[in-house]
Amino acid sequence: MKRISWIASALCGWMVCVAAVQAQDYPSRPVRMLVAVPPGGPADTLARLVGPHLTTALGQTVVIDNRPGANGGIAYETTARANPDGYTFVLVAAGVAINPSLYQNVPYHPIRDFAPITLGITVPNILVVHPSVAAKSVPELVAAIKAKQGGFSFASAGNGTSGHLALEQFRLSTGTSFVHVPYKGGGPALQETVAGQVQALFSIALAATPQVKAGKVRALAITSAKRSPVAPELPTVAESGYPGFEVIGWFGWLAPAKTGKPIVDRLNRELVKSLSNAEVKDRLLSLATVPVGDKPEEFGSFIRSEYDKWGKVIKAANIQIQ
Repeated sequence: MKRISWIASALCGWMVCVAAVQAQDYPSRPVRMLVAVPPGGPADTLARLVGPHLTTALGQTVVIDNRPGANGGIAYETTARANPDGYTFVLVAAGVAINPSLYQNVPYHPIRDFAPITLGITVPNILVVHPSVAAKSVPELVAAIKAKQGGFSFASAGNGTSGHLALEQFRLSTGTSFVHVPYKGGGPALQETVAGQVQALFSIALAATPQVKAGKVRALAITSAKRSPVAPELPTVAESGYPGFEVIGWFGWLAPAKTGKPIVDRLNRELVKSLSNAEVKDRLLSLATVPVGDKPEEFGSFIRSEYDKWGKVIKAANIQIQ
């Protein structure tokens, strides 16, 4: 028994040594960053902003590889099945933690199949209403919705999107009843809200802000847990009487499960440095996103909380997508 224990200890020590040597040599060739969306938009911009900084820091080219499709599933599955050697990692969206509760037979698990690196940015939503809606605060909106007795309508960018989940969380938090009108994208949903075809919408801040400034919609609150630098004048839904309400889009980096800790720590360190670069931060804030950059353990806990939270909301709202 002692001999078996000694062999196991020796094996573990050998594995630690191998991982340390690999980390010292890492990287010795180009590194691939998969991006789960097509070129353009906040995620792709984030990847291309940090890419050059990462290339300089690592001393090897970081190749941005856009792999859109299946609501991010193609990029996520590719990364989950890649060698855990640090040469393939992925920039993921919030959907990585939501998809398993929305769809059947998702070919990856957001916790078991990945090693968290860092949370990159958060993307808050803004609750907006058409000017014909008299409400100027969240409590007034809740009262107006209840007075309509189911006749009030919320738009979304489509079933299962961040805006849809936000309105379902709002429904559960406020005890209100309203009609959900899904559109094929955030653009049409916002346009129809501006036109008065629907009365309210949870829109990403970047899209909503110009319409708010033009007076075409009225902003009531932001969906982050705390007031956001994106729109510091707006109260949160939570502080408006619904504590605990938080709905944010987000993007962060994951490596395949079993990627060595020294390599994960190296990627974390360089990505966090990139996010703290003044030019990168200013550019990201101009896109109504909030740079983060946290520790792998913190990001892992965040993903688990998102997975658990949205699983409960999706089940309670009976959201099913074929």
